Parts: sequence; C-alpha cells; structure tokens
Amino acid sequence: MPAKATAPIPTVPAPGFWRDLTASHAVNGLIGFLFAASGPLAIILATGTRGGLSEAEIASWVFGSLFLNGVMSVGYSLAWRQPLAFFWTIPGTVLVAPALGHLSLAEVVGAYIATGVLMMGLGALGLVRRAMAAVPMPIVMGMVAGVFLQFGLDWVRAFQQDLWIAAAMTAVFLLAGAVPALAARLPPMLAALAAGAATIWLTGSFAPAGLGDVGQAGLGGLLAAPQLQLPHFSWAAIAELVVPLAITVLVVQNGQGVAILTAAGHRPPVDAIAIGCGAASVVSAFVGAVSTCLTGPVNAIISGSGERRTQYTAGVMVGLYAMLFGLVAPLVTRLMLSTPPAFIATLAGLAMLRVLQSAFAVAFQARFALGALVTFLVTVAGIPILNIGAPFWALIAGTLVSLVLERADWREVASKAEP
Repeated sequence: MPAKATAPIPTVPAPGFWRDLTASHAVNGLIGFLFAASGPLAIILATGTRGGLSEAEIASWVFGSLFLNGVMSVGYSLAWRQPLAFFWTIPGTVLVAPALGHLSLAEVVGAYIATGVLMMGLGALGLVRRAMAAVPMPIVMGMVAGVFLQFGLDWVRAFQQDLWIAAAMTAVFLLAGAVPALAARLPPMLAALAAGAATIWLTGSFAPAGLGDVGQAGLGGLLAAPQLQLPHFSWAAIAELVVPLAITVLVVQNGQGVAILTAAGHRPPVDAIAIGCGAASVVSAFVGAVSTCLTGPVNAIISGSGERRTQYTAGVMVGLYAMLFGLVAPLVTRLMLSTPPAFIATLAGLAMLRVLQSAFAVAFQARFALGALVTFLVTVAGIPILNIGAPFWALIAGTLVSLVLERADWREVASKAEP
C-alpha cells in the first residue's frame, strides 16, 4: 500500500517577501480583496439587518470577518508559501439570517464556537476528506441553492424598490462581464458597486444618518470597537447550525478553494486549513463573526497570473488589505447602511448569481438529483421543526429520500471509492 501523502510542514519563511512581491501580485491582491469587500460584504449587511442586529453588532461582525481573517491569510500564506486567502463563509452567512429570527445572537455565537471545535477536531484527526465525502455534493448544493434563492429574489425585487439603482448596477455588471478583457482588469462586482454609488450620488438618495456623530467623535468613532459576544450553548442552535455550517465550510467553500489552488499547481494543506478555519472561527465568534473558510473566488484571482512560486505574496497582500479595512469597520458599516436598501439587495444578488447557478448545476446535473430536489424544497419552505431551522432538516430529508430511491447512485459512488 503506498504511503499516505502528507502536507509539507510549515517552516519559518525564508527572507525575500519584498523581493518576490511584484506589482502584478499587489494588484491581484487588491482586486481579490475588493471582490470580497463588495458583494460578500453586502451579504453580511443584508443578513445582519434582516436578523435584527444593531449597527454596532454588524460593525463588530465586519471587523472579525475582515481583520481576523486577514491575519490568518498573512500567516498561512507566509508559512506555506502559497496563496492561501481566508474570509467568511457566504453560505454560512445566509444560513444565519433565518436562524436569527428565532435564536438569540448569543445562541448563534455558541453554534459558531461548536462548529469551530468540530472543524479543529476533524482536521487534527485527519478526517476532513472523509467528512467532505459523507454527504453527496448534489444534496449539499441543493441546500445551498435553497438558502441562496432569497438573495436572488431580493435582487429582482430591488427593481421595484428603486429602478434606477438596480437597473444601473445590473447593466454595468452585465457589460463588464460581457468583455473578458475588461472583466480581467475590472471585476464586474466592483464595476456594479461603482455604478450604484454613482447613481446614488446623482439621485441624491444617500441618507447618511449618524455620520455626523461619527465625525464629531473623531478618529475613535472611525476605528473598530469590536463588541465581545458571550456565547450561550443551546441544543436547538447547535442542532440547527453546526452541521450545515461545518458542511458549507469544509465541503462547499474549502473544497472549492482547494480545487482551485490544486488546479493552479499548489498543494494546499487540507487538514491544516481545517484546523486553522476552526480556530479562527472560535476566535471570531466572540466578536459575532460567522465561521472562517478558505475562499474560492479570491484564491482564483490571486493564483491566476504571475509566477507560481511568488503567488503567496498576493495572499499576504489580500490579508493586509483586509486588516486595514477591518480597522475602520464602523465607518464602512455606517456608509453601507446609509445607502438605499435596493443598493445592498442588488449588490448581494449579483454576487450570488454565479454561485446560485453553480449550485443548481451541481445539484441537478446527474446523480442524487431527486435527493437534491427534496433538499432544495425543504430549505425553501423554511419550516423549522423542534425550533431547528429548515436547512438541517433539508439535509436529512434529502439524504433519506436519496437512500431509498437513488440506491444505484450510492452504489456507484461506493464502488468508485473502493481501492
């Protein structure tokens, strides 16, 4: 039996970061960060607002998601000399929105911590790859498609709320994406954000409530003031959130990130990544931030060009940008919340389009399609049972239906997994 391949042990990086850093890597790092700071950040704001969180609680969440994950991105990229950028799980963020409707923030924070401990345990035991294969990907993506659907619908409804903003942002997004050469230099999400900001300025619909108070408070009102969130561990929150959150991090997000980096010629340390995501999730939970993951799109951007040996510098730059941005989280949060609701709804919806498309394609393309459909329907129905949210029951229902009616698919997967 061949020896089991193990990830290289990180060592203190050899000097030469500034020598390896090129203008191309610095720009790629900036573009990758701006991608994360546009649509995905809007999803945090939309989720927090829908969940009834205060502005201070949302700002604390933004700080944890940016600054703490930025620190991790810098450390991992230097330690493994690979572009390893970490941010927050977008599917996990969407999962939290309905949970905040019947769970307290303290209960959700307790679920974040439990999820982090679970991920650290799986990583330490080397069980991450086995855990990633426990639930078929089509069924997982059926759940993801269900929780993402609402954000897509909010984008469509934004045309009714504020036609000019939604139409301008969508048109620029489509135009930027239609020209590959332009999209490579100006990400469509960034173009949509700029178009929305310009339209808001032209229409005079910016409502900077409270920004004067921030200015009067001086520099202290601009800098991050993370709020300590003490956890409350409840079985209802743990049952509803831990398994779906762990799956979205390890299977959906980390799986995508690992696949992208592997295709680019890197050897991402899967178990060490899971341990790091778990530890970061525990720490960031105390400021109200959702679980950490290895991001797919940002790593695709920073590993897409330049010499492979020096691409780690782009990962470091992503982390540095995130840390700087996180330090002014209150200002960023207040500015974003002062925009019309249609701006955030459109930005979040456009950010979801490709992910939602991918979720549907994976869920209903081939095997386990019926189980994925049941999972999708139960998720969209949104009916909690025993005070546990629909995504958890959707995974159970979809898996059970698939085990009964799609036994051939399970046998085929099992036969391919055999040595």
